[in-house]
Amino acid sequence: MSTVARTRIVKIGNSKGVRIPKLLLDQLELGEEVELAVEEDQLIIRPVCRSRDGWDAAFRDMAKRGDDRMPDETAVSLTKWDKDEWEWT
Repeated sequence: MSTVARTRIVKIGNSKGVRIPKLLLDQLELGEEVELAVEEDQLIIRPVCRSRDGWDAAFRDMAKRGDDRMPDETAVSLTKWDKDEWEWT
């Protein structure tokens, strides 16, 4: 279900801006920085996605579940070099 709100474009210095109602800000959980895009004659405002956002929490959850080990720790060595030369610690 979408929420619709009507607002005005206001003058801000030499630019113009849109006041985003609190109801929409709360619903979207927008931070201080957003990304603006024009798609098919529509102005799109979306949160800035930062790489690695939420990784800390995800890794903590993985550790709690015991799911933070290397996926190939039981892998079989395929070469003589791996067996004789490589030092696994």
